[in-house]
Amino acid sequence: MQRILLRRLAQIVPLLLGVIVLNFALIQLAPGSFLDVMTAEQQVSDPVLIERLRVLYGMDQPAIVQLGKYIWSVLTLDFGFSYRQNAPVLDVILHHLPATVILMLASIAIALIVGVTAGVIAAVKVNTVWDNLISLGAVFFFAAPTFWLGIMMTVLFAVKLGWLPVGGMRTIGGPGGVMADTLDVGRHLLLPAVSLGLFYAAMYARVMRAAMLEVFRLEFVRTARAKGLSSAGVVIKHVLRNALLPVVTLLGLQLGTVVGGSVVIEAVFSWPGIGSLMLDSVMSRNYPVVLGVMVLSSLIVALANAAVDLAYFKLDPRIRAR
Repeated sequence: MQRILLRRLAQIVPLLLGVIVLNFALIQLAPGSFLDVMTAEQQVSDPVLIERLRVLYGMDQPAIVQLGKYIWSVLTLDFGFSYRQNAPVLDVILHHLPATVILMLASIAIALIVGVTAGVIAAVKVNTVWDNLISLGAVFFFAAPTFWLGIMMTVLFAVKLGWLPVGGMRTIGGPGGVMADTLDVGRHLLLPAVSLGLFYAAMYARVMRAAMLEVFRLEFVRTARAKGLSSAGVVIKHVLRNALLPVVTLLGLQLGTVVGGSVVIEAVFSWPGIGSLMLDSVMSRNYPVVLGVMVLSSLIVALANAAVDLAYFKLDPRIRAR
């Protein structure tokens, strides 16, 4: 187990280096720079002052020199300075990070609970009405764009019925207190988390159904039934544990897309997370923040994948035997 953990952690270093180099190259190839936006907003037209700003931000140096300095800065947790927020990039990201983590964890929890439960029901009730309804729902939610689903849910539950807030993370001027604030955040969280979670729940349901049907055909399941074990006991004690392995693998692969998919959902629901920060930074060419978000997001995804690998190690005895 320790060997697997060390190997996964060692793989993070070249991954982050590749992310930095690739995104730095893309930013260098992109038209314009944050300096163009900054001077336009401040109505600065003096070429001497603009050149001084270029020297101040190191933009007069060759790209390879800028890349080397940036990599060294990242090693010291210095991601640069955001001119738009007038604060260090790391402080800006850490300010928005909790909102995205809350949204990501809530959507993954919804996806796992709904998807695994639906997959189990579809497999146990195979070729019945329940199986057909779950399969149809999985196809629908997998095909439906998350932004469209979010807009439709907003129109229904926020605009028409008025049960939930339209967007944001908190009610402006809402009631104080820890409990009241938690409930208020929960009400704002429900729509974006469900919109993002149902997409992944559809995938988990289909994978879980297929995995359980495959496990049902194995010899040890037939032996358990022959010994008189009930259907519920067979599913809980034997089938479910083995069928969860593909879901755990899929969870590790989908963590990166959850972070990426939150950009659209956060834009639809005005959720103040990393996705909204990333979108605003791209539009304003605030490239230090863009680079910082990409590096930290890659680090979070890599660490989460390492955790999933450890979970797979615990669930699958064949991996431990190697």
